[in-house]
Amino acid sequence: MSAADRRRDVVSARRLVVKVGSSSLTEADGGGLDEERLRALVDVIAERRLEGTSVVLVSSGAISAGIAPLGLTKRPWDLATQQAAASVGQGALVAAYQRAFGAHGLTVGQVLLTADDVTRRSHYTNAKRTLDRLLELGIVPIVNENDTVATQEIRFGDNDRLASLVAHIAHADALVLLTDVDALYDGPPDQPGTQRVPLVVGGLGLDHVRIGGTGSAIGSGGMVTKVEAASIANSAGITTLLTSAAQAREALDGRDVGTLFVPTGSRRASRKLWLAHATTPRGRLMLDAGAVRAVVERRTSLLPAGVTEVIGVFGDGDAVELCGPEGAVIGRGLVNYSSAELPELLGRTTHELARELGPGYEREVVHRDDLVIL
Repeated sequence: MSAADRRRDVVSARRLVVKVGSSSLTEADGGGLDEERLRALVDVIAERRLEGTSVVLVSSGAISAGIAPLGLTKRPWDLATQQAAASVGQGALVAAYQRAFGAHGLTVGQVLLTADDVTRRSHYTNAKRTLDRLLELGIVPIVNENDTVATQEIRFGDNDRLASLVAHIAHADALVLLTDVDALYDGPPDQPGTQRVPLVVGGLGLDHVRIGGTGSAIGSGGMVTKVEAASIANSAGITTLLTSAAQAREALDGRDVGTLFVPTGSRRASRKLWLAHATTPRGRLMLDAGAVRAVVERRTSLLPAGVTEVIGVFGDGDAVELCGPEGAVIGRGLVNYSSAELPELLGRTTHELARELGPGYEREVVHRDDLVIL
């Protein structure tokens, strides 16, 4: 299938997630919201929504919108001040979106998420129900990280990863990442000879690309996080387009702008996607070579006999990384034992453990239904 054909994935999407960064919505000097730019973006999204496409908008900008009201001159870097700015700015941001979408006869709904809402299974399914119902009711959900309560340990860190996970949750057909850069380039965009990368298939072909890591003074993301977000979405079978907010209309019309990230495999089951990308590992289990072959090639459950070492502190039901003898991460799963209980069981068969400790110990360390190969 040609690149033009894959761009039609964006054009024909019945459910679309659009993410816009702070720098695309705020004044150039780092002050408050630039409502003219916000309205221009909303005009494009609203047109698509009124054509029948369900749209989820993942929007940064709450902290930036709170900078001026708090009397600050630039984006704060300490968490407490960021949370204060988000508290002031979130209301202003949503109010601006309601005015802009309201001009098209559309209603918005605010959805604030923390990392816990997509890393804990019960929260994840609840977030999905909420998004599904909002879309059924014709609402445009405005999703943002709940910066007012998030801590450094449980933050997404940027809205690119959040957008890719929202695309998973919403079962989107396509994801559009809008930033202040019009595409991925094979080097610094301002250097002579640098060329746009128009198409990335299955994450391949990026070896020659030097990807910068820092974002603007306004935002918190960078090109690295956008490429990672595209990879996460691709693993769900979701075509992803990266371009600038200024080219949003061209992007949604399927024109040759930005960088298109095309998936090659089929969409994983939602539980496997959740395990692979939304869980936060609490520890590591080191496996011997035989266990690696069993888990990766035969897709079996992980048994105590194949575990050689336990690293970290975790409880029963937490996510852990599974590592081969050389330390490479080969998978992730939900463990059935705590880190305190597991070391005494290593290298022993489940039958031995059941005879000595009781039938409750004749169980897997990680069941294959709770395990994903990375």
